[in-house]
Amino acid sequence: MNQMIWHDVDDFIVSRLLTRDRQMDAVLAANRAASLPAIDVSAAQGKFLNLLVRMSGARLVLEIGTLGGYSTLWMARALPKGGRLVSLEYDALHATVARENIEAAGFSDLVEVRIGRAIDSLAQLHAEGLYPFDLIFIDADKPSNAAYLDWALRLSRPGAVVIVDNVIRNGAITDPLSGDRSVQGSRDAFELLGSNPRFAATALQTVGSKGYDGFAIAIVEG
Repeated sequence: MNQMIWHDVDDFIVSRLLTRDRQMDAVLAANRAASLPAIDVSAAQGKFLNLLVRMSGARLVLEIGTLGGYSTLWMARALPKGGRLVSLEYDALHATVARENIEAAGFSDLVEVRIGRAIDSLAQLHAEGLYPFDLIFIDADKPSNAAYLDWALRLSRPGAVVIVDNVIRNGAITDPLSGDRSVQGSRDAFELLGSNPRFAATALQTVGSKGYDGFAIAIVEG
């Protein structure tokens, strides 16, 4: 198996299970035009997030790491009437592009993008009483994964769904001596998810157009 096969299978999945989506294509085009890094979730992964929001019945969703708003919009589309999504983004340019994409897609009334260090924004959400969240998607700087999971517990309700992206790191997750801070951050996430009794968690390895990686998925226990 190699990257070409993974990419071809991803294309097959998208061609059979997703319809042509000009709105989401436009988001990716806007991100490229703004020279944002091409690290958005794939279309198949975006639909996966969309379905998780729908299956969980989430009404209040938190995203940590907006980039250009591609994953944001996949989740926002699944919100019921009266739902809300708050997305946190450190980079001002990324946040500007995301807001423009969200407005163009017609979701500005459902989605709020906050700029700043996620740790600071999470504390502000807590201070404002803007919680509990029903679903939290963590896809930001990997060294802070454990800190984000700590906040996920504080800002969620029992039964809430928590997803952490990019946890397999092309297989490097198994290396305890890795000098890569993103690998160590992912290992920290596994340690916390496995040791804290308030999480019931598992992880899935993924291959596809985004290469070899994976998601950790957890439910917050009461």
